[in-house]
Amino acid sequence: MASQTARQLSDVVARVASAAAKANRAQGAVRLVAVSKTKPVEQLKECYDAGHRDFGENYVQEMIEKVPRMPEDTRWHFIGHLQSNKCKALLEACPRLAMLETVDSAKLANKLNAAVPEGRVDALRVLVQVNTSGEASKHGVEPGDCVTLAKHIVSECPRLKFAGLMTIGMPDYTSKPENFETLRKCREEVCAALGMSESECELSMGMSGDFEAAIAMGSTNVRVGSTIFGARDYSKK
Repeated sequence: MASQTARQLSDVVARVASAAAKANRAQGAVRLVAVSKTKPVEQLKECYDAGHRDFGENYVQEMIEKVPRMPEDTRWHFIGHLQSNKCKALLEACPRLAMLETVDSAKLANKLNAAVPEGRVDALRVLVQVNTSGEASKHGVEPGDCVTLAKHIVSECPRLKFAGLMTIGMPDYTSKPENFETLRKCREEVCAALGMSESECELSMGMSGDFEAAIAMGSTNVRVGSTIFGARDYSKK
């Protein structure tokens, strides 16, 4: 019998597929990242055993502890704010990191580029985090600066692969569509500046409360935590 976590995952997977279909998106066009911060490895394994592979973590130390306890084909996404002095530790612990979604400065990009293991065959896929809400508490570059940072990654960081844009947006659902629209406009500007197709530029937007709205507005990567794993207990972080 499937665990409660596995059942909740299955429900979210179905909701993602339904939202994608309603938006006339191709099957598999939207990636679901199960955000497992503060959750025990046992819950991650329940999702893994149900067939899920993409997991997101917000804290370096937590990822360092979890990576060796999960199967090697787990696809890890780092989705929290990353201090440049922790790049080396993160990539040493997770040398096959699938994606880092929160590059918000040239300094961080440079540190990441230097920290990518010599033996890694493919470049590390990174997203530029954009502060679409204008909140001082949120990390990310201003929308007007995303082109500059994307260009820096492409021209100065050969071990990184610019893969798209990410935003958190405001917690108030009614304000989110505006934030999502801002990120879409950023993609238009970045793709025009880099001469790349919009289909090559991911949009990571949408979380537990609004991932269906985000999919309707073009998200290719949704980050869902509590709806799958239950409420977080930060006392155990």
